[in-house]
Amino acid sequence: MGRPRLIILIRHAQSEGNKNRDIHQTIPDHRVKLTEDGWQQAREAGRRLRALLRPEDTLQFYTSPYRRTRETTEGILETLTSDEPDPSPFKREKMKVYEEPRLREQDFGNFQPCSAEMERMWQERADYGHFFYRIPNGESAADAYDRVSGFNESLWRQFGEDDFASVCVLVTHGLMSRVFLMKWYHFSVEYFEDLRNVNHCEFLIMKKQEDSGKYDLENNLRTWSELRRERAVVKAKEEKDLVDSGKAAKVERQNSIPIPPRKWGGCPQGCNHGKNFKIRRDLAELRQHDENCANAKNGLTHTVPEVNGTIASRRSPAKKVQGSHHSEDDSDDPRGRTAPQIDVTKAQEEVVSSPDGTPSYITIEDRLRNALKTPQKSSFLHTGRDFGGTYSGHASEEDFSENDARERLAAKAARVKNGERNGVPLTNGRDSSTVRHAHANKLGDQSSDGGDEAEEDLDKAEQEDKSVRGSVY
Repeated sequence: MGRPRLIILIRHAQSEGNKNRDIHQTIPDHRVKLTEDGWQQAREAGRRLRALLRPEDTLQFYTSPYRRTRETTEGILETLTSDEPDPSPFKREKMKVYEEPRLREQDFGNFQPCSAEMERMWQERADYGHFFYRIPNGESAADAYDRVSGFNESLWRQFGEDDFASVCVLVTHGLMSRVFLMKWYHFSVEYFEDLRNVNHCEFLIMKKQEDSGKYDLENNLRTWSELRRERAVVKAKEEKDLVDSGKAAKVERQNSIPIPPRKWGGCPQGCNHGKNFKIRRDLAELRQHDENCANAKNGLTHTVPEVNGTIASRRSPAKKVQGSHHSEDDSDDPRGRTAPQIDVTKAQEEVVSSPDGTPSYITIEDRLRNALKTPQKSSFLHTGRDFGGTYSGHASEEDFSENDARERLAAKAARVKNGERNGVPLTNGRDSSTVRHAHANKLGDQSSDGGDEAEEDLDKAEQEDKSVRGSVY
């Protein structure tokens, strides 16, 4: 069938919490049940709903999961489906009833405090605004609005089903009924806060227009501004009667007494929060304080820091002389670190360590000593034919001391100067051993090839392999 022809919002009947608010101090809000008068109101609402419907109508109920709303739904269904005084066209088995948690009451926070505190809270909410005021440990009407917005979207999707009922009934709470209308009809926050609450088991009827498909609200909602206007008319009439009776001067004196406005924020009883601590100064003064402490530290002089300084200034004198890596208070605070002092004169006398002329602290002796201690490939590796590393039976590196390295480097330089390589005399740039003797591979096997021609080809290939043209780089 599509969209229902009627959407009816019903506030629950009278509950024990409506009759005695102190009951919320011991019973959770969702467990508060109906009073005997509330059950009578629910049954009477069922009779009124039965008179409002057509015999061919189908119904679908959505109820808040709170006990008072579920009991109100049961009371409505009891008289709606009753065959007294006449047989009812509405059968219980043909109705769909859903519990919808998004229709629950505004959360007022678990167990409520005493009546005096609750009364103070209601006055504070009235001054702050009903829509945005959030109950301590509870919700605001704006939070309830978000819940209802999600429910409305779900409801619209169900309206698209062909078998949806012709009448949709929502059994909920007073504030939720107003929030539902606010979302549906786009009420402003000011108009919502001006609305008065809905009476128990009062119907808010939304009827679909056949031509446009929109829903018109058939109720005239009561507002506080309208009530104030009515009271103003009554008060003006009473004052006129007092003037006629000669008591106007006394009334004028009563009205002239000023009423002090209530103050909820801040400290109504007087502020003493600054009694036990000192307020820090602005950031510029703190930075200047840190700079003074840093300058005093660089000059090897100690100044007593002020009590209200930063972390760096409050550090004990023993920690001030430590390096930045010993800091336990502000190791991540760059304002507490001291910039290193660069000895430019010394750096200019030594060899510069980088191409861009950056001064260096490292002397030539330190560089040579560090180069000798740096792990490097040994100069006495036994390389293979492809120069890719050692062959079987030899270690990859040798351990040697600094003196051994110096002696070996000096011996190698002497051999090169005398025309030898690895202790073998050179002949026309080649080793005499490779010219006069047959080659053997690295495993000790004799090569099958022989002759000077093969040796020359091998030397030529080796030189080409070592050249730039033969390099893989």
